[in-house]
Amino acid sequence: MNALAATNRNFRLATRLLGLDSKLEKSLLIPFREIKVECTIPKDDGSLVSYVGFRVQHDNARGPMKGGIRYHPEVEPDEVNALAQLMTWKTAVANIPYGGAKGGIGCNPAELSISELERLTRVFTQKIHDLIGTHVDVPAPDMGTGPQTMAWILDEYSKFHGYSPAVVTGKPIDLGGSLGRDAATGRGVLFATEALLNEYGKSVSGQSFVIQGFGNVGSWAAQLISEKGGKVVAVSDVTGAIKNSEGIDISSLLKHSSEHKGVKGFHGADPIDPKSILVEDCDVLIPAALGGVINKENANEIKAKFIIEAANHPTDPEADEILKKKGVVILPDIYANSGGVTVSYFEWVQNIQGFMWDEEKVNNELKNYMTRGFKDVKDMCKTHECDLRMGAFTLAVNRVARATVLRGWEA
Repeated sequence: MNALAATNRNFRLATRLLGLDSKLEKSLLIPFREIKVECTIPKDDGSLVSYVGFRVQHDNARGPMKGGIRYHPEVEPDEVNALAQLMTWKTAVANIPYGGAKGGIGCNPAELSISELERLTRVFTQKIHDLIGTHVDVPAPDMGTGPQTMAWILDEYSKFHGYSPAVVTGKPIDLGGSLGRDAATGRGVLFATEALLNEYGKSVSGQSFVIQGFGNVGSWAAQLISEKGGKVVAVSDVTGAIKNSEGIDISSLLKHSSEHKGVKGFHGADPIDPKSILVEDCDVLIPAALGGVINKENANEIKAKFIIEAANHPTDPEADEILKKKGVVILPDIYANSGGVTVSYFEWVQNIQGFMWDEEKVNNELKNYMTRGFKDVKDMCKTHECDLRMGAFTLAVNRVARATVLRGWEA
């Protein structure tokens, strides 16, 4: 089941639990606006090339729409739709005043020079500048984009609308980016993990962890978990997978990964088959890479007691059912990886106020939001006698539905 089908399924299950009428359900599901634009740029050799850009604006009942822009060869409407909808529910679970959006350009950024990427980003911004804005739709980085991409969008947008730092988040610090943003999703994963383990009378210290994915989220989660006394026993990324049952020295691994562009060849652990990473023996499994990696083929083999979904949609619905029967507790993506969008919200607030926070304040506020978010999810679990995934979805859908009705937008 693809991400869109899985998200729609969870949404419909939540609406049944909440008892929403079919008209309201339909209006919550239909995107507010879908944008598709052609972006033609001159390459460095003078030839012209065209790319297709997308922006799906899903819902704005609770505030401006929010969501990343990804540059990837496989960017296509269904995936962008699913991720835009997921952002609506994620911002609602986090209880920040946003709706959901997502965008992207179907290109391979590795094949483009810096100047070509800049031209592409500026053309894309020219095509959508009147459809985004500080109080309309606030883009952020995603796969294949980063702070530099946001700086170009900010500059191009400002040519039309005047200097507007709050139009994007995930910017460089020098242009109004927030301290703590780089580590935010990984730090949010740590706070979410602490909240869940506390519920079971456990702490991060003394637990063993396996982390699939050692990019921004996975590497920060590994670093922060090891600082709290957690034992990371296996890690994987696109280059390979490694294991050390005694615990991997994460600071050494970070240095190795930076120098060698991946975890492969790290001397402080043994290489293992990357396909086995999800079924390694551990207390807590953190998928922090791609969607759909936990499925009916491998769910029965998973040995972890807890799964923290740091990636978007890593667990297929069929695997959900298998793991539930095994007694595995899954902390869903729309809560577990919401640290990034929460600190993006803090960045937006700082830009609007024109007052920058220090990093300690950012991290303390993030902990407050993640801790409160877990309590809100648990309360919905008790009310509807459901698991954490449905607790998160009912919480999110209920908040968006209430805002929709209060604004008089229901069909």
